[in-house]
Amino acid sequence: MNKEIRQKIITVCNDKIEKKGENVGLSFYAFFANKNNNPQLLLEVAEWWILKHKLDHFEKAVKIKKMIENKL
Repeated sequence: MNKEIRQKIITVCNDKIEKKGENVGLSFYAFFANKNNNPQLLLEVAEWWILKHKLDHFEKAVKIKKMIENKL
């Protein structure tokens, strides 16, 4: 994934954690607007989430943030 989407994922995770606490969960859709204006990027993140890491639909924001920061 490119640097911009990685930074957006970290920002979204930080916002969710700040607003709802350490146990907040999210899906990869949380990083995109409700409009499908970049399907290639959506698929790239979905592939990282589903195929590469076999994550559940909802995962803890702290877990996703740590994975992105560690460039897994």
